[in-house]
Amino acid sequence: MALPGLLYRIYQRRLRASIPPKRVPRHVAVMIDGNRRWARASGSHVSSGHQAGADKIPEFLGWCEELGVDVVTIWMLSTDNLSRPPEELEPLLTIIERIIDELAASGRYRIHPVGASDLLPQSVARRLKEAMERTATVSGMLVNVAVGYGGRQELADAVRSLLLEQASRGMTLEELAEVLDVEHIAEHLYTKGQPDPDLVIRTSGEQRMSGFLLWQSAHSEFYFCEALWPDFRKVDFLRAIRAYAARSRRYGL
Repeated sequence: MALPGLLYRIYQRRLRASIPPKRVPRHVAVMIDGNRRWARASGSHVSSGHQAGADKIPEFLGWCEELGVDVVTIWMLSTDNLSRPPEELEPLLTIIERIIDELAASGRYRIHPVGASDLLPQSVARRLKEAMERTATVSGMLVNVAVGYGGRQELADAVRSLLLEQASRGMTLEELAEVLDVEHIAEHLYTKGQPDPDLVIRTSGEQRMSGFLLWQSAHSEFYFCEALWPDFRKVDFLRAIRAYAARSRRYGL
């Protein structure tokens, strides 16, 4: 084995050993940013960057499994991305469909779509629904695939769903206003019933949330990594987990 590879493996093992098992986050969310920049830097078509980013996802999920993470949320496509030119969007949607099929076929993950399915092309929405149904009984890690996701859209959908639900029960707006609390809205989020993310990772050096999990990340810890998503390594992941484990979570207090 070449010396650089040996040193990398030693460092990787040390990082892993430095993470207390009880400090591993239960829910990790990741914003997979940098695919387009990676493609430009390598002189490739942008779709090559999206494919490289998709190829990284199973590897990332494997790292999460090794640490015992229960829930992973991966932001693959935002509502804003849906306005990209067709020559970029259509290949990207095809890549997303393929990786969803691959994850479902592995039998290792319970797939849960997160996003506004009504904004997606019918074929993509159908693929997501089928993946969820195929993996509904899988006992492995829960993987939220955020496709056509926007934080503001999620909140609007949650409020709309809540209003329709209560109207079907005969409740007036005035009656709802008197009893409405945060739990009523939480019950209508795309991630209802799940723990909120403990750690949110964003790659590519950008330090903003861009509307990702606006409600759920109120008390999350954030980690921003310089690596572009296709270049994100296991040591980068372990550094993020180590940084999380070293923090004292205050939950807004």
